[in-house]
Amino acid sequence: MHPRRIHGFTLLEVLVALVIVGTALSAGLRAVGSLATNSAGLRASMMATWSAENRLVQIRLGREFPEVGKRSFPCPQGDLNLICEEEVLTSPNPLLRRIEVSVFDVDNPGRRIVKLVQLVLRPPPV
Repeated sequence: MHPRRIHGFTLLEVLVALVIVGTALSAGLRAVGSLATNSAGLRASMMATWSAENRLVQIRLGREFPEVGKRSFPCPQGDLNLICEEEVLTSPNPLLRRIEVSVFDVDNPGRRIVKLVQLVLRPPPV
């Protein structure tokens, strides 16, 4: 009589398969976590850019020629608490002012999210 052959997986084959599946799942979870983190950063950057652009458009539409100096003001956007810092500098041309608007996160002070720069022309006298 021939010994009967048993079909199936050995314990070692099952353990190797579990290690492979576990490695693949952990890599997938890390990738999803990284995507979520990057998504939050991109959202904050977009909101900060909107805040800075709002201030620069306000200056352009109001035909302002701001005084040289620096000032800070809250500029929340959506559910983010943001602080805008506006710095007005002279330029070599006396008819132009350089305006730099930097946006910072209130919850993480010192971390500038975005900085936009614009030149403003002195309005003609009326």
